[in-house]
Amino acid sequence: MGHDHGHSHGIAAAGTGTARHRKRLVAVLAITLAVVLVQTIGAIVSGSLALLADAGHMLSDAAGVSIALLAAWIAARPASDLRTYGYQRAEVLAALANALVLIVISVLIFTEAIRRLGAAPDVHTDVMLLAAVLGAVANLVSLLILRGAQKESLNVRGAYLEVLGDLLGSIAVIAAAVVIMVTGFEAADTIASILIALMILPRAWHLLRDVVDVLLEATPKGVDVQMIREHILAVDGVVSVHDIHIWTITSGVPVFSAHVVVEDAALGARGADRVLDKLTSCLGSHFDTEHCTFQLEPATHSEHEAHQHA
Repeated sequence: MGHDHGHSHGIAAAGTGTARHRKRLVAVLAITLAVVLVQTIGAIVSGSLALLADAGHMLSDAAGVSIALLAAWIAARPASDLRTYGYQRAEVLAALANALVLIVISVLIFTEAIRRLGAAPDVHTDVMLLAAVLGAVANLVSLLILRGAQKESLNVRGAYLEVLGDLLGSIAVIAAAVVIMVTGFEAADTIASILIALMILPRAWHLLRDVVDVLLEATPKGVDVQMIREHILAVDGVVSVHDIHIWTITSGVPVFSAHVVVEDAALGARGADRVLDKLTSCLGSHFDTEHCTFQLEPATHSEHEAHQHA
């Protein structure tokens, strides 16, 4: 029996996390663009930097969702000999662009807010308050749309976190408008815009960190490699396992590979098929993946290699 034996299942491009929830993203994009228009007009009429900051943040969200949708379309293209995994990493690159846009927006907002400190212009609070309330309601609707899907895709999670930040931003604008109406403290608008900028940064950082983990092919979160190793060793005929690799191609597409040393007797007369079936079943019950590759190595051959390298 030869040295290399594989057992794997192909990856369906349509099964990526973003592709499964494309309709949700389209709905959120439409809502977000409508709110951006309302808040931009409201910011111009009212003179509110906080409202303009919230509109700018939502515009970046709209750009991020558009990138995610484009990436999902690209990722659905079939694999080829030149790109054996297809274009599924396009989703991860889109999430990276989204995180970087968030960081740039927050820096611009913070810079403008600092410039306005001590020279806050007059703000028309009635228009500011109305636009902020409309934004908050729209963001709440978008959150409900994305809530059930945000754990399955980096891009959907990025959109969810952005909308959550928008909701908090709208609440900050509402609070600033109320403060100005009640006390006349115009600087509340500038302070609210600074708070919005500071709320954006942590979310951008977490999204960027998750993207980097995927690009560095880190072990997916929640996966216990030692536990998987122990279950593989528990399969009848398995002597040892080495070269375990677990990574993620894109959201919702984990991949696993390992070299498994098996007793020679377990590899004869369709024994390899039985071992592979048990390994695949064991892996599927402890690690949710449809794409796994095992290289079965006879124990005598493994001992021969160990002796040669001793």
